[in-house]
Amino acid sequence: MKTVVIGANGQLGSDCVLAFERAGHEVVGLTHQDIEITDAGSAEQILARHAPAVVINTAAFHNVEKCEVEPQRAFAVNALGPRNLARLANELGYLLIHISTDYVFDGAKNAPYLETDAPRPLNIYGNTKLAGEYFVLAMAHRFFVVRVSAIYGTHPCRAKGGNNFVKLMLKLARDRGEVKVVDDEFVSPTYTPDVANQLLALVPCDAYGTVHATANGSCSWYEFAEAIFRLAGTKVNLRRAMPGEFASKVARPKYSVLENAVLKQQGIDQMPDWKSSLKQYLATLSSQSVT
Repeated sequence: MKTVVIGANGQLGSDCVLAFERAGHEVVGLTHQDIEITDAGSAEQILARHAPAVVINTAAFHNVEKCEVEPQRAFAVNALGPRNLARLANELGYLLIHISTDYVFDGAKNAPYLETDAPRPLNIYGNTKLAGEYFVLAMAHRFFVVRVSAIYGTHPCRAKGGNNFVKLMLKLARDRGEVKVVDDEFVSPTYTPDVANQLLALVPCDAYGTVHATANGSCSWYEFAEAIFRLAGTKVNLRRAMPGEFASKVARPKYSVLENAVLKQQGIDQMPDWKSSLKQYLATLSSQSVT
């Protein structure tokens, strides 16, 4: 089966390429230099040439602060790009898997969000990603909108200068010996190879629609940092940040835990507990540093 991964050099896209190749798919990885999803003509030309059975769209403008000052660019990439891919999915006959975000919610529920919960984004990034979801839902016949949350992996996140939360915590511990982390924001830290493997399980499923695919379990960012240092054997003075100490310029949800309700209903939820995935990731980092 031929699968196109858009955003193939990104944090999640890189792992999608690896996972689908290992499963025997003929994978075509496309970067921003290869395809411009905001240009309908360009996208059609490239995708028609490859004639994929599956298209995974991991491309996004996800620098939350920059989205606030560049709303038109954010809308073009996060909303109009998926719209173009949704239209082409029908014309070219491929299954579209579009990656979205927990930021479509406001975090006020304080309980795990279901796929059926009403979105209420707090910022431009969340609003443009939600617009992209609506375009896909309204236009594509065969699709999955897959929401992820707090992802991290072995490949660099360009929007965060090549860092993820785990690497940042370990770097700060080495450089400063003391780290402050907020304890009033809750997430389900999710390892990107787990998401990629979960997408593989979605391909033969025909229960099209919106799906949550995050690690099972949840924690505060402080608890996540605590687990990182404990599992890595890193000695550091970890402290709780005071409320408002790290005030953000952009409103973000305080509670971003998603429930994989649809995956569980379909009997295909393969997402591990966040602690086991963190342990696996730290082992991978350790082996890379040795080699």
